[in-house]
Amino acid sequence: MDSFDRIASAAQQDPQQTPRFNDRHEAGRILARQLAGYAGKHNTIVLGLPRGGVPVAYEIADALRLPLDIFVVKKISLPGYGEMALGAVASEGVYILDKDLIEHLGLSQSEVEQIATTAYEEVERRESRYRDNRPPPRIEKQTVIVVDDGLATGSSMQVAVNALRRKHPARIVVAVPVASQEAAVEVKAVADELVCARIPDPFYAVGLWYDDFSQTSDEEVRELLNSAAARQRQAS
Repeated sequence: MDSFDRIASAAQQDPQQTPRFNDRHEAGRILARQLAGYAGKHNTIVLGLPRGGVPVAYEIADALRLPLDIFVVKKISLPGYGEMALGAVASEGVYILDKDLIEHLGLSQSEVEQIATTAYEEVERRESRYRDNRPPPRIEKQTVIVVDDGLATGSSMQVAVNALRRKHPARIVVAVPVASQEAAVEVKAVADELVCARIPDPFYAVGLWYDDFSQTSDEEVRELLNSAAARQRQAS
C-alpha cells in the first residue's frame, strides 16, 4: 500500500462521522503534524494559495519553522455563474481549461480568451497587492509545500503545480485539509506527494468541513505574510 492509499484509507469516512475543522487555522495545525518530517528542512518553503489557503499555510510554516510565501491561482469562472469553473490560471499565465464544459456551453475561443484574460489580470493584481514589493521566492531546487484550504475539483491546484514545475523545484508536496476522492487522485498524479487529512465520501463541498469558512480578506493575507516575514527575520 503506497502513501496515497494509506491516506485515503485513513481519511475516507462516513460524512456523518467525519470531524469538521473549527477553521482554517486549526486545519493548518493538524496538517503540520502530518508534515512534521519537513520541520526546519533546508531549501524548503511553504506556499499558500490566496486567499483561503494562506491561513492554513501560515500555521504549517509556523509549526515547521519554514518560510511562507504565496502562489496566486484564480478560478476562471463563467460570468454571472461564479461557481461554474471553466478552468484556472496561475502566475506567469499558465492555464488549465475544461474543454468539455466549454464545448458544452458553446463558448467561442474569443469569449474564452476574454474571460481568461480578465482572470489573469486579477492574478497579477493580487500578486502585486500581497507582496508589498517583496520579490517572488526562489523555487529552483527547493522543496515546495503548496497549500490550499481544500480540493473540490482540484483544477486550481493542478494549474499551480504545473506552473511551479516550470521553475524547476526539487519536489512539490501538496498539502490540504480535505479533498474529494476525484480531486485527490487528479492532484496526486501531478504532484510528488499529497498530504490530505480527510477524504470524505460523499464530499459535497469544501466549506461543509469547516465550522467557520468565512471568506479570507486581502488584508488578512497581507497581515499573515508580514507576520511570517517578521518571524523569519528574527530567526535568521
